[in-house]
Amino acid sequence: MCRRCDPVRLSVAPLTGSVSRICSLTDVNFPRVPSPVALAVCAASLAVALSACGSKTESASPPAVASTISKATTSVCPTAAPATGVAPEWTLAGATGSVAVTGSTDAAAPLVKVDTPFSVTQTQVHTLTAGDGPVVPDTATVSVCYVGVDGRNGSVFDSSYERGEPVQFALNRVVPGFQKAIAGQKVGSTVAVAMVSADGYPDGQPSAGIEPGDSLIFAIKILAASS
Repeated sequence: MCRRCDPVRLSVAPLTGSVSRICSLTDVNFPRVPSPVALAVCAASLAVALSACGSKTESASPPAVASTISKATTSVCPTAAPATGVAPEWTLAGATGSVAVTGSTDAAAPLVKVDTPFSVTQTQVHTLTAGDGPVVPDTATVSVCYVGVDGRNGSVFDSSYERGEPVQFALNRVVPGFQKAIAGQKVGSTVAVAMVSADGYPDGQPSAGIEPGDSLIFAIKILAASS
């Protein structure tokens, strides 16, 4: 299932040539940087205080919405590298470059392969594997595993898979693209999102190596949700 959010104007500084980069846990040195959910109104909140660009509309008669804690079977983020030779579950040609994503499993982290520089002109969300839990509300508090990749250079700037532990945060306190990726999904789902800079860090995030205008890619596993 692919969803597209409203188009947002994007400017990405181009790189010379096209470089194919595979982002996995075995070949990347992870910087200790703020996560996409770590720059909140207060330091204790795992979120970025950016105004949301609106919640998406669900289809009529949706499945039950999570009102209490609903958990997937997995409660940790696997640190093992993804298997080689596995076909991607989502491929996307951007305005520049392309991305191919294979979601995580109970035993292995996700794989994000980027032909750089990758950029999109509108945020796009794709459900890699649908869960069987309740639907996640727009303002739910969730527990997730995720990896974030910068489309400009293909580098991983944050990963809960590297740490082996999920993170918890309220969806109304994260960057808009992260909320768009998770709200409306079912608990247990694996999801990928390619977001425009305006839905991520429009002013950049120097400590993470993110520059203004960078499109970002996230591979996410939704472990639990509560309203």
